Amino acid sequence: MPNSFPQYEVQDSQALSTPSLLIYTEMIEANITAALRMMNGDASRWRPHLKTAKLGYTIRRLVARGIKMAKCATTLELVTAIESGMEDVVVAFPLMGPNAARVREIAAAHPERRISTLVESVDQIDEWRRSAVGVFVDLNPGMDRTGMAEDDFEEVREFIGQVQKAGLRFCGLHHYDGQIQNTDQSAAAMAREGYSRLVELIAYLKRSGIEVREVITSGTPAMPHALNFAPFREGEFVHRVSPGTIVYNDRSSLKELPDYGFQPAALVLSTVVSRPRENRVTCDAGHKAVSADAGVPTCDVLGRPGLVGLKPSEEHLPIEVRSGETPSRGELLYLLPAHVCPTVNNFDKAVLVRGGKVEEIVPVSARGHEMFVT
Repeated sequence: MPNSFPQYEVQDSQALSTPSLLIYTEMIEANITAALRMMNGDASRWRPHLKTAKLGYTIRRLVARGIKMAKCATTLELVTAIESGMEDVVVAFPLMGPNAARVREIAAAHPERRISTLVESVDQIDEWRRSAVGVFVDLNPGMDRTGMAEDDFEEVREFIGQVQKAGLRFCGLHHYDGQIQNTDQSAAAMAREGYSRLVELIAYLKRSGIEVREVITSGTPAMPHALNFAPFREGEFVHRVSPGTIVYNDRSSLKELPDYGFQPAALVLSTVVSRPRENRVTCDAGHKAVSADAGVPTCDVLGRPGLVGLKPSEEHLPIEVRSGETPSRGELLYLLPAHVCPTVNNFDKAVLVRGGKVEEIVPVSARGHEMFVT
């Protein structure tokens, strides 16, 4: 949590419509600095997932700090990343059909950039034949969301052989251990077990004549475990972590990584619009503003720990007053989302705040999806 609430108060905030997405530029810089500190200043070890950043402004700040490799999930994020200066982007999603065709089109239009994607099965190989798009083999380290079985070394070897035989550019391995949560005391051991298996797989592939050049692991919770895993630093391959949430942070990430200097850089400004009961108020930040995918409460009220969010509806967020003064109608509340990534995606525009003042209103450049017909 932030050291003090006043540093987040915005002058003339009464002039802003609500709900508004507030992006604090100094906090972004502090979070980039904190992340690079964890990587001993080596920007090449960070391939952030841009599903969080979303803003061209924020992506340009990453590039300016030397972070020029990224991950993304949509074609719009890919276009925004390229326009913002990213040089090497992995579309970390199993694209098929028209979506894959669009990535091929983007890659052909930008031969100066390295663009790659994920594959996990032979029925995806044809999507990328005769294209400039490289491929990472997507592994399933236990999250059971995407990827081929990581512990079947021979199956992975055979599949990579088919990828190479098809003439595709094999870039490396993708191991997203999103099931690791640092609130679980066994997290470090679980992460190390997966990383050890991954290193064994890489050694097996090398004995089979397959060179793995890059290994991508770890979102926000698992990042410290990956960075502290010595074989990743000592291997003949390049290892990169891919957390995206830490650019802005949220309630969940601050609990996962409490001692690394990360700060909230994205809040939702909301107005109290009703007092339906003595101990309850309602503000205008329902789940169309603050994402509810991480459960209830969807957010914390910054500086007001006695206010606890209840189940939201589309535009309404009821809040129980458990201690302290009851907010008045018209009072502004600063909300720290439980999950910032989809919250950012809820807004068309963001308010950049610097030094407590509104600096600029900018588009959330990569919000939503492209619409196209191939």
